[in-house]
Amino acid sequence: MSSAIFGRKHWLFVFLAGLFITNAVTAELISNKLIEIPISFDFFGGKVGPFVTIVGILPWPIVFLLTDLLNEFYGYKVVRRLSWITAILIAYCFIIVGIAMEIPAVNIEGSNLSDDAAFNKVFGQAQMVIVGSICAFLVSQLLDAYIFTWIKSKTGEKFIWLRSTGSTLVSQFIDSYIVLYIGFVLPGSLSFADFMTIAPTNYFLKIIIAILLTPFIYLGHYVIRKHVLR
Repeated sequence: MSSAIFGRKHWLFVFLAGLFITNAVTAELISNKLIEIPISFDFFGGKVGPFVTIVGILPWPIVFLLTDLLNEFYGYKVVRRLSWITAILIAYCFIIVGIAMEIPAVNIEGSNLSDDAAFNKVFGQAQMVIVGSICAFLVSQLLDAYIFTWIKSKTGEKFIWLRSTGSTLVSQFIDSYIVLYIGFVLPGSLSFADFMTIAPTNYFLKIIIAILLTPFIYLGHYVIRKHVLR
């Protein structure tokens, strides 16, 4: 491998890892808001949708895509270490946010800056929700990377869609249930019956996103092999 190719691959990793961490941290920071996704359809005689979920789901498709690309070109160990580093950085981010919430705001007349109530309402998430989010992220990412690698070991370079979508199907099932159970059921904020209704809905939505991402995964493979590994 020439030094030029190594250089391109090195800087590609820096970019992908940075984008991975940025999207994961951003998803956690903006998750204190519910949104409705106005998609509905009939499924075996019943209506599915519209979907109510946290706005933090928006950056997660990029995380799915980056996880698969990093695993494909840099391997399971790299994704595992990056996932641990990202979980630590998410915790660090919440520590800084927590400190910021404890420092009183200075109200300047005519200023559009946030006061304490507005700032804390946006960034103040319950501790168990934070713990649940970090646990869900770490477990799902490590599981995703492991399953992706296992499928690839069985199929070789073929069936990119299988290892990409297959790993996401399993990992996001775990993610959808862990974050809600630790963050809401254990503290008593959500009944188990409601949990068993909301969790499958969130999982179903993530699966739709994972399937829609398949063409972009092939596009990412093509671009990297053509412009980085050529």
